[in-house]
Amino acid sequence: MGDGFGVGQLTSTQWSLGEADGELLLHTGVTGSAARMGHRLTIALSSWRATVDWDGDKPASVEVTVELNSLEVLTGEGGMTPLSSAEKSLVRSNALKTLQVKRFPQATFRTSSIEPDADSWRLTGTLDLCGRSSEQTVHVEAVRDDAGWRLSGAAVVRHSDHGIKQYSMLMGAMKVTDEVRVTLTASRG
Repeated sequence: MGDGFGVGQLTSTQWSLGEADGELLLHTGVTGSAARMGHRLTIALSSWRATVDWDGDKPASVEVTVELNSLEVLTGEGGMTPLSSAEKSLVRSNALKTLQVKRFPQATFRTSSIEPDADSWRLTGTLDLCGRSSEQTVHVEAVRDDAGWRLSGAAVVRHSDHGIKQYSMLMGAMKVTDEVRVTLTASRG
């Protein structure tokens, strides 16, 4: 895999990563006849941890746990007016209710297989969210440079796969899209 993971460059058989190493973001969309009134949100999840177990020069398993109460609305693109601080707080409150964070405080992803895919890895596994499990695929690129490793990952999570009712307003004329894009960027020295 060229600049990918290499056994001679590993210093341990397990990597631990967390919020100090990178950023985990959610990117929402808006749909419906009044979609132009809504904001496309970027939301940070500021408390997460990932463990990567290695088998020689290849990742053997990955587990990621996210504390859902750590979500913070960063930006809102579009909409009729800019997203205010008060609106960000309201969005956070609505998201915590929608995700039933009091009942299900964490989301967890565990791999069942990891396959090389060109210059990246395809992680397939189970995402546990809101008390429901679904199969999830995550694509991760890993590049080594002078500072260490730079990792970037992306996945699409669907509300409907987890029985989550999308937030809506105006009697459904504006609602969050079913698909939420999840991105991760991290560094490891």
